[in-house]
Amino acid sequence: MSYIQPKEFAAKMVDAGESKIFMSTKDTLIRAYMAGAILALAAAFAVTIAVNTGNFLVASLLFPVGFCTLYLLGFDLLTGVFTLAPLAVIAKRPGCTWSGVLRNWGLVFCGNFAGALTVALFMAIIFTMGFTTEPNEVGQKIGQIGEGRTLGYAAAGFGGMLTLFVRAVMCNWMVSTGVVAAMMSNSVSGKIMAMWMPILVFFYLGFEHSIVNMFLFPSGIMLGGQFTWMDYFLFNEIPTVIGNLVGGLTFVGGMIYATHFKESPKRNAALARNADAVGMPAE
Repeated sequence: MSYIQPKEFAAKMVDAGESKIFMSTKDTLIRAYMAGAILALAAAFAVTIAVNTGNFLVASLLFPVGFCTLYLLGFDLLTGVFTLAPLAVIAKRPGCTWSGVLRNWGLVFCGNFAGALTVALFMAIIFTMGFTTEPNEVGQKIGQIGEGRTLGYAAAGFGGMLTLFVRAVMCNWMVSTGVVAAMMSNSVSGKIMAMWMPILVFFYLGFEHSIVNMFLFPSGIMLGGQFTWMDYFLFNEIPTVIGNLVGGLTFVGGMIYATHFKESPKRNAALARNADAVGMPAE
């Protein structure tokens, strides 16, 4: 497995952000739609595993299969473009503007939501035999998740919303680390291994991912969860999107850009060893 130095993958992050900004509307929407659909399938897969085995750790260990698949296919999640697209503007790449970033974010949001909603409908049909029976055990669990992570936060007031926001921030800290980690290797096996670890952490710790929630909550409503679309947007999706933006751009994109892409001059430069050796992390 080849390893790419941080300075190199930091440049790749800026290049990727530039590519997202200039991507056509058609390609952006298709790639976002497929990303939302694949991640939704992975979420349904993980909930099914958790219900059938009673072991959430097993579900968390297997959930990253969806993220790895969509990344290797070149599809885009909102959480990833939150981190990458602004870097091209910050780096002053020609033609890259904040309006271009907002356009990309808007299109990816719409595509992700449409893809996740499609899978939510398909899975609701499966869980209810075409809406002719009560939801099966997995469907009931999805409805309960939706209630707890909307009305549950709302009932806790400010503390609940703060918890939701922090979980969303930490979610995209991990998820965007997975996006960047894939740039650390040129081999498929290396990319998968690097992506798998932070995605496992986010899912097992129950952090809030805006695209996963685009599946779980609409599906929960279709399956009889006792909450509304307004509850979903106000007490989960909107705060989660904001938290994901803050987490990815601040703790991943901003930090790597600041120290690896825009590295400050070294102290006692005349005595410093070569850049690669100095840049190696301490162990």
